[in-house]
Amino acid sequence: MEEKAMAAWIDFSMSPEYEASYPGVAFGLTLISGCRPLNDSAGFDRYKRNLLRKMRKRETLAGISQRIDIYDRFFQGFGFECPLPGHLKRTINSGFPRYNLMIDTHFMAEMCAGILVAVTDLDRIEGRLALDVAGKGETCAGMGGRRFTLKEGEIVLRDEKDIICVLCQGADEKTKVRDDTRNVLFYSFAVPGIDAACLEEGLTVAAHTMARFGKGVITGPDVLVK
Repeated sequence: MEEKAMAAWIDFSMSPEYEASYPGVAFGLTLISGCRPLNDSAGFDRYKRNLLRKMRKRETLAGISQRIDIYDRFFQGFGFECPLPGHLKRTINSGFPRYNLMIDTHFMAEMCAGILVAVTDLDRIEGRLALDVAGKGETCAGMGGRRFTLKEGEIVLRDEKDIICVLCQGADEKTKVRDDTRNVLFYSFAVPGIDAACLEEGLTVAAHTMARFGKGVITGPDVLVK
């Protein structure tokens, strides 16, 4: 597979251990900087309904469901329940959730592309980012005071101080988005069987949504493959 270079706008790398364990499995990022709080709730609701109609089309939904099944099998291989099937069922039945602009955008990006997306505050990340695999028995802090015990080979994202996200278990508290978050970083994990183009599709939804309704400036998306 042709190697795609690392994104020049962020200090990011894939560890040799990740490359050996998951050759050709992509990772994507996009930054929307200088975001402001949502001030057009009615317009955002209309936009969400339009995306939902497109997502629910039979052919589109079939592709989304196939990709979510791939993630689900990967999670099960490590003994975890994948959240994506439940999210898809609720979205089909009830539409996209309503929390805030950043969280809603994260769900929309996931469901429109059938991929796993995380949203984080870039300014809370400490130093370089590295996509890596966990060692057996390694532990880290999760959101809401949870403590994760990792299994050997789990995919993780690290900054220079901490594991900030475990693919199969979740993200940390430190880097979560808050009301005062202005530099919003979305990132997306592939798993074996998920094409890099799907990450770009989902991250493009996230970037364009935040730029339109948060008035931020887009960098990326960059989808990286080694």
